[in-house]
Amino acid sequence: MTAPRILFVTRKWAPAIGGMETYSHRLSEELAEIEPVEVVALPGREDGSPPSAAALLAFPFTVLRHRFARDTVPDVLHLGDMAIWPLGLLAKLFAPGRQVVLSAHGTDVSYPARGGFLGKTYGAYQRLGARLLGRSATVVANSDTTAEAARGLGWHVAAIVPLGTDLRAPQEPAAHTDEILFAGRLVTRKGCGWFVREVLPLLPERFTLAVAGTGWAEDEAFVTEHPRVRFLGGLDQAELARAYGRALCVIVPNIELANGEFEGFGLVAPEAAACGGVVLAARTGGLTSAVRDGETGFLLPPGDAAGWKAQIEAVAAWSVPERADFIRNAARVATEHYSWPRAARETFAVYALPSPAFHA
Repeated sequence: MTAPRILFVTRKWAPAIGGMETYSHRLSEELAEIEPVEVVALPGREDGSPPSAAALLAFPFTVLRHRFARDTVPDVLHLGDMAIWPLGLLAKLFAPGRQVVLSAHGTDVSYPARGGFLGKTYGAYQRLGARLLGRSATVVANSDTTAEAARGLGWHVAAIVPLGTDLRAPQEPAAHTDEILFAGRLVTRKGCGWFVREVLPLLPERFTLAVAGTGWAEDEAFVTEHPRVRFLGGLDQAELARAYGRALCVIVPNIELANGEFEGFGLVAPEAAACGGVVLAARTGGLTSAVRDGETGFLLPPGDAAGWKAQIEAVAAWSVPERADFIRNAARVATEHYSWPRAARETFAVYALPSPAFHA
C-alpha cells in the first residue's frame, strides 16, 4: 500500500474539547475522503482539557520519531495551528522540497494584540516563523480578518477557507419563544455583557436572554445574576441545536476592543443558522465570513445598541410564514456553504497535488 502523501499534525485533539479540536478532527476526516491522510495528534486529557505542558514539550519529539520511522516522506505536511510552525522548519531541514501548510485560527494571530510581555513575545515568535519559513510555507486562514492579521505578521496566505458545522435542525422545528439566545464563553470580546447592559434594557420586558456556555471573565460574571437572564450552562450538541431553533434569535454581539483583538471566525453563527436559528451578529472580525448577510443571518454595527434593538423587534414582528421562509433558506445555505466536505475540498486545492483520479 502506498504511504499517504498528506501528513496532518495537530496538538488539538480529543478528548480535549474545543473549536480547534473539532477542526482538526473533521478536516482530517474529510480530507481522507479525497486522499489518504496520516494524522499525528497530541490527545487532550480525559476531563476535556488541553494536554499538559510536559506533553506539549514532548510532542515535537513524537513527530520526529514518526518521521524517522517512515521509509518515505509525505508530499504535504499540514500543521493544524500556527503555534507549531517550528515543526515546519524541521520538515524543511530533513525533507527539503516538501510543502508545508499551516492552519491559521483567530487566536493564532490575534494574541499579539493583547500586548504585555506574553503578547509581544508571541508576536515576535510568529514573525520569526514567517521569516525563517518564508514563502516555502503557506497559510490557510479561516476568515478574511484572520488572513489579514497573518499577513501582518509576515506569513504568506494561500487561501481563506471558512469552517464547517455538523449541527442540523431537529426534524420538527420548535415554535420560537421571546427568549434571545447567546451561546459561547462569557468574555469581554464576545459582547454578552455589553448586550445585557446596553441593549436588553431598551427591549420590552417580555424579551429575556438565555446564556449557554461555561466559564466567564470577571467583568462578565454579572450576566449570570441578571434578573432577565437565564443561565443554561454547557449544553450537549443535541440540546444546543434545539436551543438555537427555539430562540427568537441567536445573538453574536462581539464588540471591538481598543487593543485590536478580534473573533477569528465565530462558529456559533453558521451552527445556529443550520439549526433553524435567526442569527444576529456584529459586523466585525471573522464574523463577516461566518455570516452571509441577509441569507444566513444579519450583520449589525458593533456597539450600536439602538440598531440591535430595532433588528430584534423587527424579527419579533415577522409573520409565521416570513419567519419560516427565512429559516428554511438560511438553514439550506448554511448547510451547503459551511460544511466540512467543502472546507476539505478547498484545503486540498491548496496542496496542488494531482487529483486522486489522476494518480489512481
